[in-house]
This record gives sequence, structure tokens and C-alpha cells, in this order.
Amino acid sequence: MKIASLGAGRMAGALVRGLVKAGVCAASDIAVADVVAAAREALATELGARAFATNAEAVAEADVVLLCVKPNDVAAALDACGNALAGKLLISIATGWSISALTAHAGGARVIRAMPNTPAQVGAGATAYAGDAAATATDLELAGRIFGAVGLAVAVQEKQLDAVTGLSGSGPAYIFLVMEALSDGGVAAGLSRPLATQLAVQTVLGAGRLAAETGEHPALLREAVTSPGGTTAAALGVLEAAAVRSAFGDAVAAAVERSRELGQ
Repeated sequence: MKIASLGAGRMAGALVRGLVKAGVCAASDIAVADVVAAAREALATELGARAFATNAEAVAEADVVLLCVKPNDVAAALDACGNALAGKLLISIATGWSISALTAHAGGARVIRAMPNTPAQVGAGATAYAGDAAATATDLELAGRIFGAVGLAVAVQEKQLDAVTGLSGSGPAYIFLVMEALSDGGVAAGLSRPLATQLAVQTVLGAGRLAAETGEHPALLREAVTSPGGTTAAALGVLEAAAVRSAFGDAVAAAVERSRELGQ
């Protein structure tokens, strides 16, 4: 299977590295195109892949095309392929581009729209994806393998992708803010900044791993840490009084609404 990546940025790099590491395809079967010559050459050299100056050249022999450019560059990137996309599978990670909008520029390709998140860069991503009417079961299974190479991959209906964007797509930023806040709290309590940040990051990492590996509901895990009248109960009382739970819900809702606006 031959794969072309239109774009050589962080997410493109994460995906193609994951593909090679997981054995989904050989590095020599990957073609990389990017308007920034240094970016495409660096990624191609790192992997042992091939670099191309134009999108049409990159997709000419590809079976699957990964669209990893910025949303504002999508139309130009696809239009530059001309008829070279016909009959191929196009997988887009561009925020705000619906399947119908992608199809209008896809030149006869079957289309899958996906929403990954940045932890894919370390193999811990969360990606949801949906296909158009022409996408086959084999196409969807392949998308699952591609995104599964860099973390969790789940198939959804396209109408759910805005919600996915608000939750897991933007979600890492919410958690980074939590890490910052915890670190600030530690510094205010007398810890050095490096130590406070180290403990905050490890606490978030450990809590996520505990939830993932035990499969228990987060509410049960929270209760297990909270002794009646103890330090955690005091802290949680402050967070609830500050409506932190509602604030996170509102944040997700705001991101979902903005995703919908971008798709119009």
C-alpha cells in the first residue's frame, strides 16, 4: 500500500511515523509533499520516504492520501492534485471541513474525515473518523489501522465529529491548563516551579492511566481518593463552589459550537 501525505507538519509527521512503526506500510511507500521544502525534505529523510515538490506528483502512485494541511490551505492543496485523486482514498484531518466540502474538491476520491488530537505525536492520541457514502468497510478499517497506530481510534457518524472536536480534539489544551493551574498552586504552597510542574504532569498522567487501565468510572476513582473530612474533600469543595465542573462542560460546548461555525 502506498501512502501520500499532503503536509509535513507535526500531525503529518506523527501519522507517518506511527504507520511505519506499526508496520502498516514501509517508509519507502510513503510520499511527502509540502510547500515548505525544508519540512518535506526533513520528514522524508528521517523516515527514508520520498519527497515531492507538488501534491500531484506525491499522490500520483498513492492508494491513500492523508490531507494534513491547515484548514485555509485545503482547497488549494486538493485542487493542485487535479485528476490524480480519482479512485483513491482521501483521509482528511482538517478542522472545519465537512465531508461534502471535501468531496467538492476531492476529484473523485472516496473521503474519510477524521479528528485526531496532538497526543498522537507520542502515540497516545484519540481520533474519531467518519466516511462518505462511497467509503467502503475496508476503507474504514484501514482508517482505524492508520489512526490506531498513534493511539485510540473510533468510528463515528459525521454529525458527531463536532462533539468530538470539542471534547478530545481541543481537550489536550484544557488538560494543559489544569497542569498549569496545579503547578501554580504548588508554587504558591512553597514548591519550586520545576518540582511543582513535574508533580502536576505526573499526577495527570497517572490519573489518566489509572482510569484507562481499571476501566472504572471517573466518579468512582474520585470517591476512592476522597476521605470524609479530609484534604481532598476540602479541595473538591472549593472546585465545586467555583463551578469548575460546569466550566468544563461550557468549554466543550463552546468548542463544539465553534467547530460547527467553521464547517459552514
